[in-house]
Amino acid sequence: MTRKIFRSILIVSISVFLIGVACILGILYQSFGGQLEKELKKEAEYLAVAVENVGQDVLKDLPDKGERVTLVDPDGSVLYDNYADESAMENHGDRDEIKDAVENGYGEATRQSKTMGKKTVYYALRLNDGHILRVSSTQDNVISIIQDFIRPLIVILILIAVMSGIFASKIAKKIVKPLNQLDLEKPDQNDAYDEMAPFLTKISKQQHTIQNQLKDAKRQQEEFALITRHMGEGLFVLDIHGNLLSFNKSGLEMLGVSNAEAGQNILELNRSKVFRETVEDVLEGNHHETIIELNGLSCQMIANPVFDEGKKKGAVLLLIDSTEKMQLEQLRREFTANVSHELKTPLTSISGFAEIMRDGMVKQEDIKKFADRIFQEAQRLITLVNDVIKISQLDEGGIPYQKEDVDLFQMAQEILDHLRPEAEKNGIKLRLNGDHAVRYMEKPIFEEVLYNLCDNAIRYNRKGGIVSVRVRQDENETRISVKDTGIGIPMVHQKRIFQRFYRVDKSHSKEIGGTGLGLSIVKHGANYLGAEIGLESMTGDGSTFWLRWDNKKTEKTQP
Repeated sequence: MTRKIFRSILIVSISVFLIGVACILGILYQSFGGQLEKELKKEAEYLAVAVENVGQDVLKDLPDKGERVTLVDPDGSVLYDNYADESAMENHGDRDEIKDAVENGYGEATRQSKTMGKKTVYYALRLNDGHILRVSSTQDNVISIIQDFIRPLIVILILIAVMSGIFASKIAKKIVKPLNQLDLEKPDQNDAYDEMAPFLTKISKQQHTIQNQLKDAKRQQEEFALITRHMGEGLFVLDIHGNLLSFNKSGLEMLGVSNAEAGQNILELNRSKVFRETVEDVLEGNHHETIIELNGLSCQMIANPVFDEGKKKGAVLLLIDSTEKMQLEQLRREFTANVSHELKTPLTSISGFAEIMRDGMVKQEDIKKFADRIFQEAQRLITLVNDVIKISQLDEGGIPYQKEDVDLFQMAQEILDHLRPEAEKNGIKLRLNGDHAVRYMEKPIFEEVLYNLCDNAIRYNRKGGIVSVRVRQDENETRISVKDTGIGIPMVHQKRIFQRFYRVDKSHSKEIGGTGLGLSIVKHGANYLGAEIGLESMTGDGSTFWLRWDNKKTEKTQP
């Protein structure tokens, strides 16, 4: 802007100078022409008086370098000319000034010389005897005058250009300085030119509008980011070329990527065939759904194209972790198969023994033995059914018990006393230590959970082993643990130990009995009671199962 102002001022200054010079020269030229005509008239009048009083001989004494004087006869013949030989001159009767002088007493004329580039002014005066006295003089034209003054004019032009440049630079900087000092962040607080007020007011309004729009956009972006950040599903928004516009943390975790950047192509995050084909298909404008394995997860991948006024603008990819769903489905199938198998075994035994007895193939002294086997299998069947019912009730939340204050230490003591005869058969010692801790919960469920833990600790212990139960409570948590010195549980089995019908050592489990639902009941019961359950075990070094309640979370729910 400074350059434009500087250039404009400089051009205006030089233009004004040139126009001024032209006007001055024009005025001077016209003034000199008028002055010349006046001088010729006076000179002609003076010469006329001299010629009439003295005679024509007075003209012979005129200087050769003065004004040109010509004496013409009324018929146009030249009688005298101080610049040329009058006998050689042509007749002047047709000259405008001569004809005007004959008719009117005087005549004026101006003629331009094409060869000399000069103008000649003529003034003719008729004498008393009828002769015409003419006086003439030449005057340079404007171009000739400019040529005579070209050098000084160039010098003056250069000086004016330099001075104009200096002043133009200072003026331009001075004009622009307030503009450069404008605070556009606060346009309504600037002390600038009055002409800038509408402009600054408009900027201020636009800034308020832009700020409001940015706030709305930022708020919407934050809301979108907050929603997507806490989504369990993976979300990716792509442009038409497959470059990332937006994504969430869950999506990156599912793809096994720690970080990604906007503008990065999504195929850089995963190059598997299924993933690539899904992305390519949705970018072509097709809806696509598939199941894809990602880092040990089974994910449902839903891809939808995005259209705007019929034109493809991009796509949205949604990754839904269906691992748990598929695992639950697998567990359901396994549960059905296991229940069928567990029910089939005792029923087959009962049916077989009953059939033998019905056909009379059993001796009288063996009937009691066969009846005992039938009774044992029936009890096993009843226990299995009861355990299945318990798990179903815990899953569905249909437990018909009321909450009450339960002393964990006292409950543990009662259970250990009940299991003591079984423990003494294998020389297992039962120990209880800790504090009396009271929790407000469903007593039968806690009793079932703790009984199963203690029963397992005895069943899977070694002969002469120890089962230790410890109860501890402080302001932060309530904790009860059951520790044995048995065979321990290998690390590979610890994640599945709470699954229904899952057994670490099936052959050993058959020897010691049980339905395979004990620890599953423990897990579901602990969840129902709001407790966290955990396991610490090493092969050959025993196992420790523990239940933990967070007192700060549960104290508000207690009466």
